[in-house]
Amino acid sequence: MYNFNINRRHFLKGATASLVLGAFGAEGMDFLHLQKTWRVALIGAGWYGKSDLFKLIQVAPVEVVALCDVDKNQLNEAGQLVSQRQKSKKVPRLYNNYQKLLAENELDIVLIGSPDHWHALQTIDAIKAGANVYVQKPISVDVMEGEAMLAAARKYKRTVQVGMQRRSTPHLAEAKKNIIEAGLLGNISHVEMCCYYHMRNNSNPPLQAVPDFLDYDLWTGPAPLRPYDGIPHRGWWRAFMEYGNGIVGDMCVHMLDAVRWSLDLGWPTKISSTGGIYMPNPGKSNISDTQTAIFEFEKLNCVWQHRAWGNAADPEYPWAYKIYGDKGTLACSVMKYDFTPVGEGKKIHMDAVYEREKYPEDLTEKNIELHTAAATRLQMLNFIKCMNDGGRPVADIEEGHISAASCILANMAMKTGRPMVYDHKTRQVIGDAEATALLQRVYRSGWTHPHPDKV
Repeated sequence: MYNFNINRRHFLKGATASLVLGAFGAEGMDFLHLQKTWRVALIGAGWYGKSDLFKLIQVAPVEVVALCDVDKNQLNEAGQLVSQRQKSKKVPRLYNNYQKLLAENELDIVLIGSPDHWHALQTIDAIKAGANVYVQKPISVDVMEGEAMLAAARKYKRTVQVGMQRRSTPHLAEAKKNIIEAGLLGNISHVEMCCYYHMRNNSNPPLQAVPDFLDYDLWTGPAPLRPYDGIPHRGWWRAFMEYGNGIVGDMCVHMLDAVRWSLDLGWPTKISSTGGIYMPNPGKSNISDTQTAIFEFEKLNCVWQHRAWGNAADPEYPWAYKIYGDKGTLACSVMKYDFTPVGEGKKIHMDAVYEREKYPEDLTEKNIELHTAAATRLQMLNFIKCMNDGGRPVADIEEGHISAASCILANMAMKTGRPMVYDHKTRQVIGDAEATALLQRVYRSGWTHPHPDKV
């Protein structure tokens, strides 16, 4: 077992302290001097992949030995940025094909920052290659992909952490401990979750030639091959159900997972949803602009609502979850939380934790989500700890699967017009053969869909 040293006076402050001490114990040492250098690769060297990697570099002794991306320009830029960030100053080996990367490098950690439709195959292949994996959310595009990823992690005994960092967000951890677990909400029987950001891309670009720096066929991989109409990253791919699960798969998964973590919830007992494209649609996007989903648990309904138009119901909490108890209400977002008691009690407020002084390089990172940086660093520390001691990480692949699959099932409910009751033990939607068939999408010719019994 490696020796984790934490210098509490240097690092631990407030909410960050409680999370780090919970993860590592109270013995004072400096965790930046772990006695192993982890060999790391990143697959998908775009915006969030690089951001995750930079946070790992900040908190653990790593050598980034390889990067993979199908966009040569993006790949070369990432190589230079990593060389500036990592201690060795070396430019990692650069790859177009992730399978070649896995075959040619001995790796401890693989970070996966590719689009959703690639997560399953890349995670499973990395696990089989002997690596531990940090994969961005949602883990899968269909339910059976998630089942296969979970099966692979358990079969090969690898640590797999999912990038659902609300579970490591300092102010939300404080809310869980000091509001929910302290009983300030009383009996809880209702949760509301929402996203009112205007994030549905309604553009209508013309078809065009694929640029020579992009391998579009390999970018598409197992997904349907759409006619090329512009660089799919950053974000254009999210406009299409071919590659993901719309706003529910992108944004609801974060809030639902945070609620499940906060309230210690497992699988929903039933999921229903309604919605679609309700507003005038001048563009190509085929994801819903309006959707409501209900995730039912025992004596508790969690209701999701998104509208990619109009004003937010609560401008202070446009992307959020609100937990209602008979003694008070807790409103939470990535930026803050507010507890409002019933009656004359004391209101409680806390903002997101920033670490600008400790990590000044955050201020120069392009497109960084500064309010989430502390959470991602804590997520990485938890990941490293569990690789070392064999424990399950805070956002273990099983938790990531439950949250992602629940959102996928919500979209299935909207598509079929029927509620979904999923039995994860039999991997069937109970009493609905048509819905059960939708648990596994058809892969493009040349690609094989993973199966949990055959990983």
